[in-house]
Amino acid sequence: MAYPVVNTPDTGDTAWMLASSALVLLMTPGLAFFYGGMVRAKNVLNMIMMSISAMGVVGVLWVLYGFSMSFGEDKWNLIGDPTQYWGLKTLFQGTYATTATAKTVVPLAGSIPATVFVAFQLMFAIITVALISGAVADRLKFGSWLAFSAIWVTVVYFPVAHWVFAFNGVLGDQGGWIANRLKAIDFAGGTAVHINAGAAGLALALVLGKRAGWPKTPFRPHNLPFVMLGAGLLWFGWYGFNAGSATASNGAAGATFMTTTIATSTAMLAWLLVEKIRDGKPTSLGAASGIVAGLVAITPSCSSVNALGALAIGAVAGALCALAVSLKFRFGFDDSLDVVGVHLVGGLVGTLMVGLVADPMAYAGVKGLFYGGGLDQLAKQSVGAFAVLAYSFVATLVIAYALKFTIGLRADREAEAVGMDESDHAETAYDNAALGGSPAAHVAGKEAATV
Repeated sequence: MAYPVVNTPDTGDTAWMLASSALVLLMTPGLAFFYGGMVRAKNVLNMIMMSISAMGVVGVLWVLYGFSMSFGEDKWNLIGDPTQYWGLKTLFQGTYATTATAKTVVPLAGSIPATVFVAFQLMFAIITVALISGAVADRLKFGSWLAFSAIWVTVVYFPVAHWVFAFNGVLGDQGGWIANRLKAIDFAGGTAVHINAGAAGLALALVLGKRAGWPKTPFRPHNLPFVMLGAGLLWFGWYGFNAGSATASNGAAGATFMTTTIATSTAMLAWLLVEKIRDGKPTSLGAASGIVAGLVAITPSCSSVNALGALAIGAVAGALCALAVSLKFRFGFDDSLDVVGVHLVGGLVGTLMVGLVADPMAYAGVKGLFYGGGLDQLAKQSVGAFAVLAYSFVATLVIAYALKFTIGLRADREAEAVGMDESDHAETAYDNAALGGSPAAHVAGKEAATV
């Protein structure tokens, strides 16, 4: 007897989304290299560990209640029902064989298995937490980072992801207020990921305080090839981030793939141009930073602009972020690796420019000011962006102060001077042989690394 095939996922969409999930996960090791190369040699392992540890902390919490808080039925216009998918219940049930004699019943999110959607969104949560670590490099205790990550992702990221990503209830439940009621456009996470992480990084850096010697002591990147490798991996993985957010192998995925490429290329060139005019030399660090700035800015807007709109967003983001990274010196906050200048500013540029250059013929179908749409969409984008910024900043301040006065946040001066690698992990990235093989050379290398 042949059984009807019911709730069968589309194989092409499923294959694309599995690949996209893996691409987004690759962004976190890419970020680890990007950040790891930017710090001094005595802190590189700690910096990498802060990114990699987010995979563990967020992965466990996502399964227990994070996915449910993000995509469960809407409660109080704030969060999804934390109990609805507790432990991912109901999402693994069903018959998965697809034969002529077996009925297939698979829980779906659109045209893909619900479990694939769960995996894809998990990778967004991981990278968001990891991004924050760049603002507090060189001085945050690793144990405190783990505690902060667990609390922050629960209190801040999961609710914000519900506001932004639970559009019309992906699994048939009521969606979040920014996407479903406000109708602000954030296709792949400009608000939920980048503005969110940038605001959190600023708050955490303010509570933690400045690194010893900053800003008089130069904190130069110890490995620029690491930085460029990380930027390349981020660009590669970002196609899963943006084109994967179409949640299907379709025209929207193709269009967002191209707008991502165009904006990123333009932003890199814009950053280098600013460096050339301002400093006289374009740098590899500037090229890598420009790449990331362009990727950040096009993330919310990649589905709503055409090629010329992507060029405009890339150019504005590359130039403004290159200028914004110097704000920390003017205002005196020690954002170690420019999370505020790149992610907060870049996320704001991309989110707000939807209201200006959105093409109604693009996938999102919204009309920006320059296409005769008036200020309506810009107002919606502004409310969504600044609501996330304010919530993340205030909530992070509360979390940071709570940890500061309980378990403590900052490493002591001796640990900071020795380096977080040795003080927190009892390891070094480069052994004695790499410094000449002698104890004296090792000591000299350590002293040089503090400069």
